[in-house]
Parts: sequence; structure tokens; C-alpha cells
Amino acid sequence: MPPARKSVEPPAEFGIQRDLLPGRYPLLKVFPGLDRIKAFRALPGKEEEREVLTRTQIEVVPEDVWMYVAPHRVPSNRRARWRPVVSAEDCVVVGHSHLVESPPLVVYLDILHELCHVIQRFNGRELWDPEYAYVDRPTELEAYEVAIREARRLGAQDTFLRDYLRVEWVSERDFRRLLRHLSVAAS
Repeated sequence: MPPARKSVEPPAEFGIQRDLLPGRYPLLKVFPGLDRIKAFRALPGKEEEREVLTRTQIEVVPEDVWMYVAPHRVPSNRRARWRPVVSAEDCVVVGHSHLVESPPLVVYLDILHELCHVIQRFNGRELWDPEYAYVDRPTELEAYEVAIREARRLGAQDTFLRDYLRVEWVSERDFRRLLRHLSVAAS
């Protein structure tokens, strides 16, 4: 019988305030301890890191969504039915059910991914560049690389990473391309 796999958890310093009602909160109220974690401090740039910590808000919404950076305006290339929270300030939107129910490691990797996007936008990069498919977009790949690197450092296997990377708006063919981009085994 193969040895049982231990559950992979985020760093002990990372907390999730799961009892929040929908509303807007400071980053560290929702994710206490995040600022003490090596992966957070390793996000690109030093000045940007402080900006993220002091300015970024978390907006918990009742909608059934994962996480995303609130655009300053609705991107022109987005699906017509997607009605994002729009914010002039740096804000990461989190679905209430995702915050409350998702495994801690998934929430942890998601916030690292989204904070990478906040820094990218701070540096003038386009998060929703229509010239690229989602799975080929440089900003997405860079943010996923941050999350995947941290997941692997914590001991996550490719089976977990495949599940983590699977999103409903990506075809199977595109999903396999994303796995190749990120050096995650397809099976």
C-alpha cells in the first residue's frame, strides 16, 4: 500500500478571516499574517510591495466567483455577461463562498496570484490584453508561476496543481497548453 500523502497547507503565519460579511476590507484584515510570509515579500518589486500592503482592499461579494483584480473600467474584450466590480482603487474581489468554503491552500495561492496582478497593473501592464488568449497572456502566466512555485515549495504535487489551474472558461485544449506553459504534467 502506498504511503498516505500529507495534506499541503499554506504557511502557518497565513490566516483567513472567514466570518466576514460582503463588504470592503483592508488586505490584512481578510488575510492576517500575509505580510510576514516569504512568498508575499518575494512578489516582484520592493516599493510595489509596500504599495500593495498599504493600498489594496479586499471586496467580499455575495456572487459565486473566485478572485480577480477589480478593473478600473470594464475591459472591452470581456464576455458580455460578466459584470465585474469596478474600482478606481486597488481591490481584489473575492466571492463570499470562495472565502468561506475553499481549502486554505487554494485561497492562499489565489491571493498571491491576484496580488501579482495588482503589482503588474501598478507597473503599467495590461491585465486583460486582448492580443492574447487567457492561457498565453504574459501577465497570467507570470501570476500563475508565482502561485505554482509557492505550491511546489510547500509540497503540492502536479495532481493538485492540475485541479488548481482548471477554470471553467478555458477549453480542454487551452488547459493543456496552460499546463505546458507552467511545466505541470498533464496526467
